Amino acid sequence: MTPDATTQAEALLLAETIAGIATVTLNRPAQFNALSSTLIGELQSTLDRIAADPDIRVVVLAARGRGFCSGHDLKEIRAMDEVATVEALFARCSRMMMSITRLPQPVIAKVHGLATAAGCQLVASCDLAVASAAATFATPGVNIGAFCATPGVALGRSVARKHAMEMLLTGAPIDAERACAIGLVNRVVAPEALDAEVDALATLIASKSPAAMASGKQLFYRQLEMPLGAAYDIAGHAIAEDFFSEDGKEGVEAFLGKRPARWTSRRE
Repeated sequence: MTPDATTQAEALLLAETIAGIATVTLNRPAQFNALSSTLIGELQSTLDRIAADPDIRVVVLAARGRGFCSGHDLKEIRAMDEVATVEALFARCSRMMMSITRLPQPVIAKVHGLATAAGCQLVASCDLAVASAAATFATPGVNIGAFCATPGVALGRSVARKHAMEMLLTGAPIDAERACAIGLVNRVVAPEALDAEVDALATLIASKSPAAMASGKQLFYRQLEMPLGAAYDIAGHAIAEDFFSEDGKEGVEAFLGKRPARWTSRRE
């Protein structure tokens, strides 16, 4: 069910689920969806609820207003009185970002406008990203004397090192086509086509086995941190187990029988 106008005006975060696709929408349009401490907390709570819901198969992270997310709320940070307080804020934000990666469901960033600093980090933390041609991306901390260190963690794991360092060292924005060329986003479409493109991608992913998607996502990020041999060892074990799962058996029978698969298992 779509939230009513009053809810949209008051809530910092909107969430709805339709046909197994949860859309989570940042709702601080006047502040370009800056990540206040409260909004970070709302995102964390929402991600925790989604992780525990086996009926949700895909998550779309979107935003209202002219921008996707401008990063942390600098007014809030300026009001903090010591390093430890700011560090605690960034620790909560880092936990939220890691929750996106650890979520059993695939997460698609739907980027319609600017995504800077922690907003760029949000995009880099998602499994997939589709951008409007009007979107821009930047890690501009150096421009205000505060290197985008935490955004750099996600950015450096999403794009090649020299591309990440160029963004981090210059603070210069890049357009959506450049973001796609360096691997920060998967696709760039005309602004008017963004909704349909994301819907089609989310629907396609939602049609796959939820159990295989959850185990596969977990495996993918785990093996990235391993030596090559160890990565192949755990990957081989995982795919062998998949073939003997309910969905694995059904998928093989459906493929050989030239019919659509009927997934029956639930994500664990």
